[in-house]
Amino acid sequence: MSPDDPEARARRVLSRCSSCGHCRELMDDASCLFMPELYRLADREAAGGEAISEVELKALIGLCNACGICPCAPVQAWINEARDAFVNRDGLASGVRLLENVQRLGQIGEAVPHLANALTGANSIARTVRRIVRIHPERKVPRFPIDGFSTWARARGLHGKPRTASRKIAYFVGCTARYFFPEVAKATVEVLERNGVAVHLPEQKCCGMPALLEGDRSFTFDRVRFNVEELARCVEEGFDIVCSCPTCGYLLKSLLRDGAEYSEDYRSLVAKMIDEAGGDMGLVSQRLSERDAAFTGNVSRRAGHGRQPWLLGLVPRQVFQDQGYFSALSGLARLRVANHTYDLGEYLSMLHQARELALQFGAIGSSASYFAPCHQRQQGIGQPWKDLLGLIPGLEVARVGDGFDCCGQGGLMGFKQDFHVTSLRIGQRLTEKIRAAAPECLVTDCLSCRIQFEQVLSREARHPVELLRDSYRAYRAAMVGEIKGEQTHECRGSDFSPGRRAPEEGGERGTGKSLSPLRSGMTGSVGEVAHRLLRWDNYSPDKGRLGGGGNAPWTTQSLFNPPCLPPVSGETEPRS
Repeated sequence: MSPDDPEARARRVLSRCSSCGHCRELMDDASCLFMPELYRLADREAAGGEAISEVELKALIGLCNACGICPCAPVQAWINEARDAFVNRDGLASGVRLLENVQRLGQIGEAVPHLANALTGANSIARTVRRIVRIHPERKVPRFPIDGFSTWARARGLHGKPRTASRKIAYFVGCTARYFFPEVAKATVEVLERNGVAVHLPEQKCCGMPALLEGDRSFTFDRVRFNVEELARCVEEGFDIVCSCPTCGYLLKSLLRDGAEYSEDYRSLVAKMIDEAGGDMGLVSQRLSERDAAFTGNVSRRAGHGRQPWLLGLVPRQVFQDQGYFSALSGLARLRVANHTYDLGEYLSMLHQARELALQFGAIGSSASYFAPCHQRQQGIGQPWKDLLGLIPGLEVARVGDGFDCCGQGGLMGFKQDFHVTSLRIGQRLTEKIRAAAPECLVTDCLSCRIQFEQVLSREARHPVELLRDSYRAYRAAMVGEIKGEQTHECRGSDFSPGRRAPEEGGERGTGKSLSPLRSGMTGSVGEVAHRLLRWDNYSPDKGRLGGGGNAPWTTQSLFNPPCLPPVSGETEPRS
């Protein structure tokens, strides 16, 4: 098959899936539009009807928004390769090339937010811009915030590497959180630091998923190659990688892993280890596990699949080939990144299971509905966020949507003029379920879903880490809110609605009554207050990392001025 023949590549997908038929009934209960159309075309042609045209094949490939629900990894890679071939032959519209560089757009918007918002708003100039870049006229575009994440991160010293920490992570922020929803990125850092985890912000480019979905292979590989090299170095220096964006995590954990166990460099490593172990596959598996864990002390659960003794014996024999989309990149480097990348909820759950998660949560609301997005579900990590939110006192968390529901946004795809209506069709089943649930608070960790929900439902969705951050703040605000006298600070986060005050003593949802013994006579220096908080948290300064992570004096000081939006005036770890 010629790599320059997109129809042949699309035909391969159609032939493979139509002859298998596994997804014919499976996708009846899914939001997927790709598989029903594939079977419709295949059945028509098989019945002697009109042959499938080149236009139909291209349109079919364009229906896939890479939700990851396909059970066959090669098929997912073939769809992407067919899309690449169409773009390589037919080109990519200039407006799409502009939109797919989300990082560049974000950097411009972060530098001049007022101008950027004017160009994407509802005025005549904005309408002209939309026509040029082919954004659908009815699509709501997120506004660039005035208080961006990059400045906040620099002030906090996150670009420097912490020299000491029993737990340290490299935070892969993702473009949407960094440039459009910085409150999510800030909440991620605050929650991790509250739990004594040192956070480093490495050099990073866009994860590459927007360009991948548009078929711009060279642009995708430029981004992914840079990130793999940089993140692999972080792992070698003892950093786990944490993503608050499930799409970034899906690419780094799942798409990079696909086929990497059959790559040439991994094959050579396994063959060498088999020879050194005298053919003992169990010993080889153990040594591979030790090799992975030696970097950070942790390793992803999915890393174990490629280390099964029965499978290791097949690796040197070249029974399988690396057919992953990123097979052109080093398999060892891909595995190094994938084996040490964690979804944020997964990482916090790991802390909880190790009894290292701070459980000092305050009440912030009564009920929430959580949607687990496609790319989080495809990571195979269960539903960590639902369990974590269940730790917040008084908060009842119900899951909305099932394993086959998709919001339909598809990242950049939902903004495009020729996909906007399709994206709404894909997400219709889910949005109807949300309307029926009528939740007090809608929660999802995917910011593309958040954009789609605000488009269709005209209501804000929140990232679960924001709720955890708010709950930590509510707990502390209840303890120290009266230390400097009666002060009122309007804040977002004490409850689900913007502008609510922190919980007050005796309030319906407050926690002040149970804290009154601590609050009485709670005066003195910030350091003395921090010491009391350490005792109240049942931690001790001599217990190491958790003893001072979230209760350092500078963190306590931030509760006073104001308690809802802590300023940055120091850090808990020395950095280089």
